[in-house]
This record gives sequence, C-alpha cells and structure tokens, in this order.
Amino acid sequence: MKVANTKSANLTNLMWGGLFVKDRNFLDTVMEFEQQLESLQRQYNELKQFVAHMVEDHQTLQTENLHLRRRLEELLSQDSDGTDRDSDDKPGRPLEIGEGYDNLARLYHEGFHVCHVHFGSLRKGEDCLFCLSFLNKQNS
Repeated sequence: MKVANTKSANLTNLMWGGLFVKDRNFLDTVMEFEQQLESLQRQYNELKQFVAHMVEDHQTLQTENLHLRRRLEELLSQDSDGTDRDSDDKPGRPLEIGEGYDNLARLYHEGFHVCHVHFGSLRKGEDCLFCLSFLNKQNS
C-alpha cells in the first residue's frame, strides 16, 4: 500500500508541478507582454514629442514666411511708387494682428499656455497641442 500511495503522491506532485510550470510560463509571458507595452509607451511618447516639435517648427516657419511676405510686399510697393501703399489702404490693422500673434507666440515660447484650455498657466516644459493648434489657426 505504501508503494501505491507513494506513486499516487509522485503523480500528484508531477501534475501540480506541471501546472506550476505552465503558470510560470504564463506569468513569464504576461511579464514579457508588460515590458513590450512599456516599450511601446516610451516610443509613443517620443513620437508625440517629435510631432509636437515638428508642429512648433512648422508654425515658426509659417510665421516667419508670413512676415517676410509682408515685408517684401511693403518693399515692392515702396519701390514702385516711392510711397507705402499698405499704410494708406489699411492704417495699421495688419500690423496689430501680427503683433498680437507675435506676443502669443513669444508667451508660448517662454513656457506659458496660450490656448483657451490652460491660458496663462505654465507648460512645465511640455508642448501643448491645443496651443500649437491655436497658434496655427491664428496664422491662417
């Protein structure tokens, strides 16, 4: 009888041991999956920062391009007549819009939100897609 009980006990240990190995493999798989998710999260955050930086650079270039076009138009109108046509047609309005936009862009670059969601609060070094979208709309 002792032999039968010993065989039964060994068989039970093997079965539980087999389940333990399966559970161990399952836990290893879950932990590996968790590491993959963390890696994907890091990659996503890096991509998000890159996109925000690209949007900001794009916005800066659009603003600079707009100012250069305005300046070129002013110079061309002065060269053709010897006078400044833009100032006669619209007394200062385009310049005021540009100055307001420049002030908002400057505030954003100094680290403050300019979007309606968080206006005036510190950005804490992170780019804000709301602000960048707002600045992009203002430039259009």
